[in-house]
Amino acid sequence: MSAEPSSSGSACNIPTEPDYSNVEVIELKPSTTVESYADALVIANNEAEKQFDDAMLLSSYDRARDFEIPQHAGECHLNSAIPGYIDYALYHGATLKIDINEGAYTFFYYSF
Repeated sequence: MSAEPSSSGSACNIPTEPDYSNVEVIELKPSTTVESYADALVIANNEAEKQFDDAMLLSSYDRARDFEIPQHAGECHLNSAIPGYIDYALYHGATLKIDINEGAYTFFYYSF
């Protein structure tokens, strides 16, 4: 006897937007020019230290280079509404998102 698919629709609820309900989102527009990922990382780490005593960087994205950390997190998310670095961060308990210059650089942190 085989199970027949339900006629009520898909069994999976595929999100179209990230769920940031448990994540504090901070958007920064530094007054100084952010010339590289390294510059942005210093700014983001300083902001994370202001927010939490102990914070660990989970993932990040550099839009100009289309470079994500952890590398290859997006490979299984091709054509997905949620990029791999975001899904990775949320799945691993991110509690802070720091967005620098409207998505030029994005960093996700977990606080202990």
